[in-house]
Amino acid sequence: MRLSRLAGVLTLMSVLSIPSACASSNAAPDSVVTRASDRDALTIGIRFDQPGLSERTLDGRFIGFDVDVATYIAGELGVDAEDITWKETTASRREADITSGAVDLVVATYSITDEREQLVAFAGPYFDTGQDLLVRLTSSEITGPDTLDGRKLCAVSKSTSAQQVKDRFSKAVELIEYPRYPDCVAALLAGQVDAVTTDAVILAGYAAQNPELLKVVGKPFSTERYGVGLRKGDADGVAKINQAIESMIDSGAWLDSLTRNIGPSGYALPSPPEVTQR
Repeated sequence: MRLSRLAGVLTLMSVLSIPSACASSNAAPDSVVTRASDRDALTIGIRFDQPGLSERTLDGRFIGFDVDVATYIAGELGVDAEDITWKETTASRREADITSGAVDLVVATYSITDEREQLVAFAGPYFDTGQDLLVRLTSSEITGPDTLDGRKLCAVSKSTSAQQVKDRFSKAVELIEYPRYPDCVAALLAGQVDAVTTDAVILAGYAAQNPELLKVVGKPFSTERYGVGLRKGDADGVAKINQAIESMIDSGAWLDSLTRNIGPSGYALPSPPEVTQR
């Protein structure tokens, strides 16, 4: 009987030890918080072609403000920089990459909208900007979105930027779409389109690459709030990433990264955003 009781006690202790180990994290099993803890690794979707924000260099490094934000968040989730797998995503693939599980997070100039929140969750915002126009340096006649009637305006496929100009400002503008921003910039330089539209901070990076040929008009006409995209329903992930963004801002790392990556373009650096609790 004594041996039997002892065996029963040991069995009970063994069973009780299982939940206590799991209690080290209150996150749901399918949360990015849990996945990061279990794997000590994350796959993060970024752009590879946005100077100052998220760019793959010729020697294979990833640099830019979005990369720094993603790396900081990963660190707060317990994942070292060398354990991040960077995956290229585009405007047309971001939701699919998140919902399919191809990536754990998306940090890719991803504006928070009601429509997108039907498909994915957002943490943040981590940056505020506004839509603007990139034009040739000699294009003195294009001074804003209301001066584009009869002209060709380029934007990337599946973005809402160009359509917003047509709907709100210039009904007679001709919309041209390309898969990537560099395609639009190349078309602008070649004279095939008259302007490129997207967020001002993105355009500033391309203007900085060609300062003798291109300029940003400098009259933003929308408000864009960049968020971190993750799977819908991941409340634990949203809360933890919001904490990470606030920590990055409070530590000074947020401003340091902006100054280093965006400052050289001449873009006026904004104040830190107010992180929204969803």
